[in-house]
Amino acid sequence: MSNEKQFETIANPAPLGLLGFGMTTVLLNLHNAGIIPLSIVIVAMGFALGGAAQIIAGIMEFKKNNVFGATAFTAYGFFWWSLILIWINPFDGIKGADDKSMGFYLLLWGIFTLFMFIGTLKHNRASQVVFASLTVLFFLLAIGDFTGVHAIKTLAGYVGIFCGASAIYNSMAQIINNEFKKTIMPL
Repeated sequence: MSNEKQFETIANPAPLGLLGFGMTTVLLNLHNAGIIPLSIVIVAMGFALGGAAQIIAGIMEFKKNNVFGATAFTAYGFFWWSLILIWINPFDGIKGADDKSMGFYLLLWGIFTLFMFIGTLKHNRASQVVFASLTVLFFLLAIGDFTGVHAIKTLAGYVGIFCGASAIYNSMAQIINNEFKKTIMPL
């Protein structure tokens, strides 16, 4: 079997990655918006669906030779795992995160996401919406940490809910459209 034929037999991993990203992003940003507290519910979702599912999707995208998908899902999967490590700080003798270090952490993710958004200009509109809103989310969270203005973090929470919901829509649209072999949910 040729490599090209082999890649055609691998299912599209994007819906899994988008679902993992979307559901976890909505849940965390319900917290950022002040609707729910930070709890094990968010941590567990971040570890399992946000982290592991996206990493698996990213590895599958590598197998399909999709550089964008492989980079996005793998990087954001490890984002969730790194965020959980920051929250629980299991390392004795290592100072916990402060607002300034979190601001830089989120700023770097915002810069990365801005460049990934540029990559989506060759993709469908739904992907552009996910990455544009994610870029805004990271920059708002960084500004919120740098300034200490709680209202900015709350606003970021609502942007994050929208961002996560747009990723869930993108995931579901790809699944439904694939199942029906036609566009039911436009992308």
